[in-house]
Amino acid sequence: MSLRNVLVVLYDGVQSLDVTGPVEVFAAVDRFPERAGTGYAIRTASPGGAPVRTSSGLTLVPDGDLEAAGPGPGTTVLVPGGRYRGDFEPRLTTWLRAHGGRAERLVSVCTGGLLLAEAGLLDGLRATTHWSVCERMARTYPNVTVEPDPIYVRDGRVATSAGVTAGIDLALALVEEDHGRELALAIARHLVVFLRRPGNQAQFSVQLAAQTAQRDPLREVQQWITEHPGADLSVESLAARARLSPRHFARAFQAETGVTPGRYVERVRVEHARRLLEDTGDGVAQISRACGYRTPEALRRAFLKTLGQPPAEYRRRFGHHLP
Repeated sequence: MSLRNVLVVLYDGVQSLDVTGPVEVFAAVDRFPERAGTGYAIRTASPGGAPVRTSSGLTLVPDGDLEAAGPGPGTTVLVPGGRYRGDFEPRLTTWLRAHGGRAERLVSVCTGGLLLAEAGLLDGLRATTHWSVCERMARTYPNVTVEPDPIYVRDGRVATSAGVTAGIDLALALVEEDHGRELALAIARHLVVFLRRPGNQAQFSVQLAAQTAQRDPLREVQQWITEHPGADLSVESLAARARLSPRHFARAFQAETGVTPGRYVERVRVEHARRLLEDTGDGVAQISRACGYRTPEALRRAFLKTLGQPPAEYRRRFGHHLP
């Protein structure tokens, strides 16, 4: 197998982690001698070949001029995100319109998806971007089906991801596609990151996705739920912990967090079960009990509803402790 080409597009205001995160994943293939000559030839290019200043103030020196870096066969073009002010460097969108269609894979990280959309490369496709600009993407580019929740979305040869670390998840998914799960897992362990969050996982953990309650008793209940997913988390039990009536508690919880107590509990339990499936060899029945589900079937229904796949399939795809 020959080297695969990766072309990383740089520009002023680019976010450094959107560049270095995926690049570190691709470059890590070379750390394994048995994979010598089968990894990735990584090039960086900017308009005019000029050094670029990242959003954090770092300066990156590209390998060459974007105009002279047309993607050849088998090239993955990576478009990182950056500081978005409502307009784009015309040379970037012009180049993407002219050359993006020739890439074997077109990949964006964070607000890089807006660049692809501006160039017309997401028309008729499903895509995602950083949560803060999903609504803007949907409004500005109505021909794009924006999915605000997943950390990355793959639609044919085009893959778009959410903010920063989601670019690492997507890069690991591409390495797994190219080289197999064993190598992708080895790289994830080397970089001390998860292998790998599924693309349909929400951009936020439950604790980040929901608002933090304003009142101390409700905040304490949120923390209790997170720390005790296997406990009795009925509305009545949680209301007693908050020293409120069940009706008052349910209304106050939803008003202050944006979700019902039942929905919040379900999200916490599924997230905890997902981690156990990824990181332990515990049986599904044992995991079900640890997460507050009376039967494996109840856990299965929750997984199908939330993640679109049963626990056994999830473990097969994402578990670290495969037999």
